[in-house]
Amino acid sequence: MTFTTLHIGGTALLTGALAFVVALWQLGRGKLFDALAVGVLSAAAVFLWRLSANMPQLNEDGLRSFAANDWAAPVLVYVVLCGYTDLRRSADSDRFRRTRAFVGVIALAVNVVTI
Repeated sequence: MTFTTLHIGGTALLTGALAFVVALWQLGRGKLFDALAVGVLSAAAVFLWRLSANMPQLNEDGLRSFAANDWAAPVLVYVVLCGYTDLRRSADSDRFRRTRAFVGVIALAVNVVTI
């Protein structure tokens, strides 16, 4: 089974929107650019991963309700956000670490529920 680009895009947009909200909560309103970057990068990571790995073997549930792509998309989100925060060099790295952790869990939940 494979998914449509629209379905994958919806999953990515939902991940990005929730990531933005969590980033705004964790980083504070003064870090609006960073919160927006977290949302956009999270959405892009999910979209690009799910689109490029949209094949039946990776979409079939190996564990009940969990496919390989459900696990892999959040990992890519986490790695992309690690790269962003490493390049950003914020003074408040603890908040960025918490944000990454929350967003990784959100990405997993969204990928399991929506796809």
